[in-house]
Amino acid sequence: MAGEGALAADDSVEVIRAEGLAGLRHGFLGRRGGVSAGVVSGLNVGLGAGDDPAAIAENRARAVAAVMPDARLVTVYQVHSADCVVADGWSDAARPQADALVTDRPGLLLGILTADCAPVLLADREANGGRGVVGAAHAGWKGALGGVTDATVAAMVALGAKAERISAAVGPCIAQASYEVDAGFFARFCADSAGNAGFFGQGRPGHWQFDLAGYVAHRLRAAGVGTVAVLGLDTYAEAGRFYSFRRATHRGEPAYGRQIALIGL
Repeated sequence: MAGEGALAADDSVEVIRAEGLAGLRHGFLGRRGGVSAGVVSGLNVGLGAGDDPAAIAENRARAVAAVMPDARLVTVYQVHSADCVVADGWSDAARPQADALVTDRPGLLLGILTADCAPVLLADREANGGRGVVGAAHAGWKGALGGVTDATVAAMVALGAKAERISAAVGPCIAQASYEVDAGFFARFCADSAGNAGFFGQGRPGHWQFDLAGYVAHRLRAAGVGTVAVLGLDTYAEAGRFYSFRRATHRGEPAYGRQIALIGL
């Protein structure tokens, strides 16, 4: 499979890995290597994308096989919250509403879906005598500001991790150059902390460019995470490689796909 930031050489599922998580079963996947057709063509794994359920099931099976064969995929019903849960083997129909999940159990593959928001994968491989603790978080602007990564780190610590031993990677998401926001958005972040102004660049009059990945990385470091990496891949700009809610909206497309980020023990 592809390495960190590299392109897949064929039609197989592309797995983008982070150096800081080397040796762990993980990957940030895009849209390559799937069976969905139309505007969500490729490896769409989103249950709410209006896609053929059989195609989604096949894409999810391919994603699992590419990262951790025979594992049980566990996801949550994402609602842009700051909530994190401890993963269990629930069914898709019984997914809890949350935007992050953690585990210390082998055989569970944690999955987070995104389409411009930042996927974050985390691991303390030394926890619990080397058995490890892993986590995955969906950090859109609302969840990031609300503290979804803080909650994920705290949940990992409750399972035996230490923040300073955690390695985290911020995967493909909308980049600052592609993420225009209005003055109200800028004011909301600055009201939370004056230092947040540093994550915004001046745009056209009355607008700003927001560095979501940089902000998420800042929150991880502020929570005491020992190693934080940002892959620097722009979901909006790379239409053939990633799904993007904002790009689909700007194009007037009727639906948008979701990609998945995965990690397990």
